[in-house]
Amino acid sequence: MITLADLPIGGQGRVVRVAGGDEISTRLLEMGLTPGCSVQVLGAAPLGDPIELAIRGYRLSVRRTEAARIEIEGGTDHRAATS
Repeated sequence: MITLADLPIGGQGRVVRVAGGDEISTRLLEMGLTPGCSVQVLGAAPLGDPIELAIRGYRLSVRRTEAARIEIEGGTDHRAATS
């Protein structure tokens, strides 16, 4: 299983689960990163952290350490599929 932090810019997948039971995991769930939702990596800050996501019709930025808690399936590179 790969994590959201592993996806390249343009990659997309579906959230399987958010690992952990602490405040950060709870906050990620509250922000809409719930199992079953689609997510796409739109970009990254100049130094690579944070990353910008498209989820549920809005944009969300999260740190890579937080993205590493989010397991996804179907991680595809959208740019490669449309080229």
